Amino acid sequence: MTDPFGFLKIPRRPVPARPVEERLSDWNEVYAGQALLPLVSEQAGRCMDCGIPFCHHGCPLGNLIPEWNAYAARGDWQAAAERLHATNNFPEFTGRLCPAPCEDACVLTINADPVTIKNVEQAIADQIWERGYAPPQPPERLSGKTVAVVGSGPAGLAAAQQLTRAGHTVAVYERADRIGGLLRYGIPAFKMEKRHLDRRIEQMQAEGTKFRTGVDVGGDLDATELSRRHDAIVVAVGATEQRELPVPGRELYGIHQAMDYLTLANRVREGDYASSPVTAEGKHVVIVGGGDTGSDCLGTALRQGAVSVVQLDINPEPGDARPDTEPWPIYPKVYRISHAHEEARGREGTDPRLFSSATLRFEGGPAGHVRALHLTEVEPRARKPRPDTERVIPAELVLLALGFSGPERGTGLMKQLGLRLDDRGNFARDEAFAAETAGQAGRSGRSRTDGVFVAGDAGRGQSLVVWAIAEGRAAASATDRYLTGSTVLPAPVTAKDRPLAA
Repeated sequence: MTDPFGFLKIPRRPVPARPVEERLSDWNEVYAGQALLPLVSEQAGRCMDCGIPFCHHGCPLGNLIPEWNAYAARGDWQAAAERLHATNNFPEFTGRLCPAPCEDACVLTINADPVTIKNVEQAIADQIWERGYAPPQPPERLSGKTVAVVGSGPAGLAAAQQLTRAGHTVAVYERADRIGGLLRYGIPAFKMEKRHLDRRIEQMQAEGTKFRTGVDVGGDLDATELSRRHDAIVVAVGATEQRELPVPGRELYGIHQAMDYLTLANRVREGDYASSPVTAEGKHVVIVGGGDTGSDCLGTALRQGAVSVVQLDINPEPGDARPDTEPWPIYPKVYRISHAHEEARGREGTDPRLFSSATLRFEGGPAGHVRALHLTEVEPRARKPRPDTERVIPAELVLLALGFSGPERGTGLMKQLGLRLDDRGNFARDEAFAAETAGQAGRSGRSRTDGVFVAGDAGRGQSLVVWAIAEGRAAASATDRYLTGSTVLPAPVTAKDRPLAA
């Protein structure tokens, strides 16, 4: 602990983002070039060093937040880096992408403003690279065991790095042409520039992890053949089964899934296209869905030069205060503004979101292209249309950001490895991440798929980047134990753990 009265004397001051007009003119991160360290070190000094740090429980990684806060407050970046890396393989990802449930679990939140934990984490993560505190850590000796990791999102990368450092020979298989999963093609550059991802991949390659891109396991490569060639498999293919909107007019041109739109925009940044085949430039845009993916579409559409952007959220507008039904330290549903919402408000003067709103149908023009969206207000709980609330808004580009319902169904990967779905539509697994398949063993009719483990959104469902990394680390621990009989790798979560809830 630094100053025991710091939280009493120093008010919360988050790191300011770049001015709206400046960041709308480029694709750089919203904090690019900001002077973080003096402000962050002061803010880290607000940490109370409370006896029971509930911020640990708000984060599935179990980050040692009070410890690296204290080091950051003193400017000891090397010690802070060691403490941060002790629980998190990729803090430069989480410091930029995680919504920071740790801050809502901060003890200060009971009657004051929490520590700016996310800002501190990002500052430490940046110092790790600037000061050379992330050298490759190849294993001292090899185990002779081989592991295939299917999928290169945060869960797959975390599992691969942990297993490589444990001495196993690991190959990561990715069906896309580049490594990174949604980190590569689903997250816009203004939230996380891809150089952060690229240098982690370079570090992992230097440690011994092999990467195989353009390989569709279950399609191009038979998963049973992969199983024969490796001692274990970690399935980390994510939850990519996109939800649909079955309303009249869905077949019209100009209506796209959000992830397809974001992927094309990211491919422009990668140099694959001079401009996106699906662009918001000069169009009235409507985003259906009020989550983070919708917000990413909003920021992307604004940078592409949309004439207007409206985001529909079927949920009612939350209040500013934590509801009684979601007491501290639970991550509450309160009114939040993303950087993209701030950008839209700065331009139009109003929140781009229409809460308690649902799509009734799409209206097309003579060429079969969408030109308008009919919407209605809905009841908060039943989500039934309210009478006499229908209205029409212009829509020349519609983006469906309705989330994901689990891993893709009926794939070759699923069939060839004998994976089954649980009652939530995710790949079934036991507490230790081992995949389960329908069988005759035991009363439950379940049996383990030997040597196959499931990590991340494929087994948990759509979730946060911190849960994906935590699951990757835990699945690596389970895999290491399976291969060697014991393990020293940490397992921060079990497959059945869930976020704090009332």
